[in-house]
Amino acid sequence: MFTPHTENERQDMLHTIGVSNLEDLFQDVPAKYRFPNLDLPPAMTEMEALDNLNYLAGANDTTHDLACFLGAGAYNHYIPAAVDNLLQRGEFYSAYTPYQPEISQGTLQAIFEYQSLIAALTGMDVSNASHYDGATAAAEAGVMALNQFRFKRTKIIVSPAVNPQYRQTLRTYLNGYKNVQIVGDEPGSNPLEDPNDLANLLDDNSALLLLQYPDFFGCVYDYAQLIEKAHATGALVAIAANPTALAILKSPGEYDADIVVGEGQPLGIPLSFGGPYLGIFATKKKYVRKIAGRLVGETTDAEGRRGYVLTLTAREQHIRRERATSNICTNQGLMMLASTIYLSLLGKQGFRQVANLCYQKAHYAAQEIAKIPGFSVETSQPFFHEFIVKCPLPVEDLNLHLLDHGILGGYNLGSDYPSLRGHMLISVTEMNSRDEIDVLCQVLKEGNHD
Repeated sequence: MFTPHTENERQDMLHTIGVSNLEDLFQDVPAKYRFPNLDLPPAMTEMEALDNLNYLAGANDTTHDLACFLGAGAYNHYIPAAVDNLLQRGEFYSAYTPYQPEISQGTLQAIFEYQSLIAALTGMDVSNASHYDGATAAAEAGVMALNQFRFKRTKIIVSPAVNPQYRQTLRTYLNGYKNVQIVGDEPGSNPLEDPNDLANLLDDNSALLLLQYPDFFGCVYDYAQLIEKAHATGALVAIAANPTALAILKSPGEYDADIVVGEGQPLGIPLSFGGPYLGIFATKKKYVRKIAGRLVGETTDAEGRRGYVLTLTAREQHIRRERATSNICTNQGLMMLASTIYLSLLGKQGFRQVANLCYQKAHYAAQEIAKIPGFSVETSQPFFHEFIVKCPLPVEDLNLHLLDHGILGGYNLGSDYPSLRGHMLISVTEMNSRDEIDVLCQVLKEGNHD
């Protein structure tokens, strides 16, 4: 709530800083720019403002109103009511990253539990306390690999089947570094190529090989041989993983990946029109001092009581700044807590059931869409809950037709991959009923005859 200052309080503050009136604070701003006419609409009462905001919000369609088959990195999963109920407790909801963290034992314990869950899920030794989203986590993997080799290796190999936003963010992060080469996903590269072909780009200058699992198109590949070849050249391997898929797939740790990143949004975080989301970052123990961001450890105090502390903070910006490998020293605390509650509520069996429902329903949808004249499922590789559909009409037109029938259609792959113009990426989660899938197929069939 905004509490305005009294006139006496204003005068006291002006006197303390040595000026006689408010206008004196703006002397360095040219007079004609100091107090522009903002042309604001008339003032509203609280009731009128709330009514107007509700009207504006009503213009948005959400997954509560539409059957959603759109994925491409953010997914419509069911979130148990207890997640928000616990998340919105005042101790969590209003808290910011604590600057005297050891007095915030509840927050630190939640982070420690999150780290433990992510380490177990990814098959890695250690996880940090999170990044902003999956894209920034992937970019931090690039920064970490370069620092691991002290920039004596400067090539980063990226699969074209990695999420386009991740690849763009990686390039943005590394834009200021000298001599860094990012190869493998150049314009014109085949996004559906066998990832083992990337082995041809490996050499003694390779710092990192970045893969996605399942890849952006939903395909599941066995990366064992490729990772072995990367390690033979001395390069690190990072895998951008869908955390839900890891409930039923072999973990990146079992593939001997060095770094695992990913988008934590599927773990109890709503779509929210694009954020805030959660960046997962986990790695092997031997690289722990290179991790960006926060890391919470468990210890005991002088009286033998269990306690939680920020650990290995020398790698952050608190001290030894010249040795820092990143400018990230915070985490997505509230989103991290949401994912911790979500995973704890579901447990191993519940989480595996969610993943299995996604898998089974997606394969039913692919089977039914493949029967529609003019449509073909172009995913021949095993897939998790996304697959490519070649459409007889422009994807933009089909999606408008679907929207008219209350369906949020798939992702237009042509917007990122010119070679896949006319192809749609369909995503299916546990939230899609069989009836919704059948209606999707019926509307696609109708759309092809309009």
